[in-house]
Amino acid sequence: MIDDIDIDLKNYSLVAGVDEAGRGPLVGSVVAAAVILDEEHPIAGLNDSKKLTAKKREQLALEIKQYARSWSVASVEPDIIDEINILQASLLAMKNAVESLSMPPDFALIDGNKLPDLSCEAEAIVKGDARVKAIAAASILAKVERDQQMQKLHNEYPQYEFDRHKGYPTKVHMALLEEHGPCPEHRKTFGPVRRLLEG
Repeated sequence: MIDDIDIDLKNYSLVAGVDEAGRGPLVGSVVAAAVILDEEHPIAGLNDSKKLTAKKREQLALEIKQYARSWSVASVEPDIIDEINILQASLLAMKNAVESLSMPPDFALIDGNKLPDLSCEAEAIVKGDARVKAIAAASILAKVERDQQMQKLHNEYPQYEFDRHKGYPTKVHMALLEEHGPCPEHRKTFGPVRRLLEG
């Protein structure tokens, strides 16, 4: 994977890649990560987290945490998602991730087509997780963290089988949601959940 973008970053010393995981699920937090990679310690195999196996993501996440110059992860809970909507919650998670970096970046590359409100310069990169190593690294950390959160939710509410579908609206999830009704961690403003709550 190469950094395939037309942005001259020569004048910036700390460039962060930023991505989120968990916009589509009906349950749990949306999670964002920010990563400043270290060119002295390249990490082989970085790619869009959706193209990697869970095992490979976990292995790469450990390497990113070990070798990146700085990294951070931030979550926005379901009640805030319901309050401000999923897009705004995703942007807030990204902003919080960038602001939690131990080294403040002077430029941020954001996956997608919308920019969070940051104190540094930033550029949105569509499909950035497949084009920019630092964004790919952020996508991996966000996905691994979100999957771990879903495993915890599964332990708390095993009847929904969150470990299988990670909260996405699969047939299994929809059937179990219908059977048991929403749990406190379900996003109440999301269509299928809202319809059940409205009866």
